[in-house]
Amino acid sequence: MKIIAVNKSASFEYFIEEKYEAGIVLEGSEVKSLRAGKASLGECFCEVRGGEIILKNMHIALYDKSGAFSTRDSRKDRKLLLHRAEIHKIVGRVNERGYALVPLKIYFKDALVKVEIALCKGKHTYDKKRALAERDQKRAADRAAKEYKY
Repeated sequence: MKIIAVNKSASFEYFIEEKYEAGIVLEGSEVKSLRAGKASLGECFCEVRGGEIILKNMHIALYDKSGAFSTRDSRKDRKLLLHRAEIHKIVGRVNERGYALVPLKIYFKDALVKVEIALCKGKHTYDKKRALAERDQKRAADRAAKEYKY
């Protein structure tokens, strides 16, 4: 499994409750660009539209060797491929208040491109502050343990 891109802010902004692995509909030049590692999940999100899950605002750089065929939009909507039962379960949870569908990472599984999406609940500012404080405490403890001589 080769990881292409990771959404680092997702774990800071949301409580991750359930994870799903989904396929994604891509064109050939987009796959070649992904093989070169030119993708970003920074401002990406998922939307449920007409019984399908759409990945919006994911940036895949235009493949430089595709010539005249690279006139596509690099941030176009891309359809995610899931089983119908999973889609119905996700739609039921997303319609509840406070739940969001967020992409976590995009990776190659054998020769296929997969997207890991998660059903998340948003964090409040006090939760984010607590996470930052815990991270700082852990860093300080690791630093002290490293410098400790016995």
